[in-house]
Amino acid sequence: MLQLSSDQVRALRARAHSLNPVVSIAQNGLSEAVLKEIDACLKAHELIKIRVYNDERSEREVYLTAICTQLHAAPVQHIGKLLVVWRPAPEDEKTKSVKPRRKEPHRTKRSYQGT
Repeated sequence: MLQLSSDQVRALRARAHSLNPVVSIAQNGLSEAVLKEIDACLKAHELIKIRVYNDERSEREVYLTAICTQLHAAPVQHIGKLLVVWRPAPEDEKTKSVKPRRKEPHRTKRSYQGT
């Protein structure tokens, strides 16, 4: 499980505020299929929210710990029935997603007539 500083946690909480949950854990609990989906979402987004449909806070804490240890992620926040988890993207994934910059600026046509 990754450990974050308090400044990192504060920044990640602020980023996660506007996010919607992308994975739900329901009556079947934390199954292998759910873990695979969380892993895929972490690869795509790095920071995700998970909704847990369970009334027991202790079980939600167990889910958060299991997710973070099995997927090598960091717990950011557990508020109500929402879990916020962060995992940095692998370096090779970061380089693939960055578009190369143009060497020349984009030129537009001028639509005015000179006098």
